[in-house]
Amino acid sequence: MKQNISQEIEMNKFYINYSSIYNTKIKRLLDLILAIILLIILSPIYIVISLLIVIETGFPIFYKADRGGYNNKTFKIFKFRTMVKDADKIGGGTTALNDSRITKVGGFLRKTKLDEIPQLLNIINGSMSFVGPRPELLKYTNQYVGEEEYILKVRPGITDYSSIEFISLDEIVGEENADDMYEKYVLKKKNKLRIKYAKEVSFNVDLKIFIKTVSKVIEKSIKVITKKG
Repeated sequence: MKQNISQEIEMNKFYINYSSIYNTKIKRLLDLILAIILLIILSPIYIVISLLIVIETGFPIFYKADRGGYNNKTFKIFKFRTMVKDADKIGGGTTALNDSRITKVGGFLRKTKLDEIPQLLNIINGSMSFVGPRPELLKYTNQYVGEEEYILKVRPGITDYSSIEFISLDEIVGEENADDMYEKYVLKKKNKLRIKYAKEVSFNVDLKIFIKTVSKVIEKSIKVITKKG
């Protein structure tokens, strides 16, 4: 009886968070304004990266793939292409350490997280947010049960608790059997962190995650650049 009451209280708290005006209205407006401003500011970087990709491996510039999204609706996520053409057909969905499919330009983009900036387009079209559970492959989201279904009650984002925790995912899954390692050691942990975000969604939480992510990305980028230098 006590367990049922505590579960009901927990569910009510979650409902209040994900159905709040902030999550349903204000957050979307803030996302849209900031994404448009950043898209304008970063447009020269978009052009340079696009040229580098075309020079090295030709078109397409963007990688587009299906992901499980808000209210379990499938959407296309945008990234700069960092692998050889048709990489999905010659390897798994998880990128291994030193994956042979990754191009030279792609390796730099991945390590500095610049491959993610086309997701500003996802934010503008409403399929993503700056902060929210990182979107997963459909083969995983279709298996969500219980509290994992909370993940789909908020817009997926460019960053969340799991993005910070697993910022160097390739190093964790290693060079062999990346999909198996991901499913065995990472997926459940990431889902717990995604659930944590879905339960706590608020302006303060988003701001905290956003600032921490920027800090982590700058720190990692400096290490990559100084190492190459």
